[in-house]
Amino acid sequence: MDFAAVKIQAKDLFTQAGFITEIRNDTDYENALALLEELLEDYDDYRTLIGILTNTIEAWENVAPEFAAFNQRIAQLDDGVAVLRTLMDQYQLKADDLKNEIGGKSLVSMILNGSRNMTREHIQALSLRFNLNPSVFFRTASVPVTLHLVTT
Repeated sequence: MDFAAVKIQAKDLFTQAGFITEIRNDTDYENALALLEELLEDYDDYRTLIGILTNTIEAWENVAPEFAAFNQRIAQLDDGVAVLRTLMDQYQLKADDLKNEIGGKSLVSMILNGSRNMTREHIQALSLRFNLNPSVFFRTASVPVTLHLVTT
């Protein structure tokens, strides 16, 4: 293997797109999201770079001031409710949009405000709709859940 060539290519890449490994500002964040969206079109070819980039985006979203209120709100919620709120935010859904997975608007509202719990059936239906592993609804306190949802 020609390590000299690898080093030159890496240096060129990170000079042009340093945000791949470290996001320092909103412009880097926007560039990272734009690149991620483009890479997802050819997922199999760019799987490794997608993994690096999503980790970098996650790290930024965990510390960026514009996400502080959202992160704090999610941290205070029940795990399943936090995931549900994140999905609703990402897909711009209202309670009524989840009638097929959860039921009526009032039941969704009760789940969101903590007066009712999601059932196994709710979690199964949501997992199918959003192509998620049901385990994301049952994280432990030491394992944060991050959902990177990019619509094309």
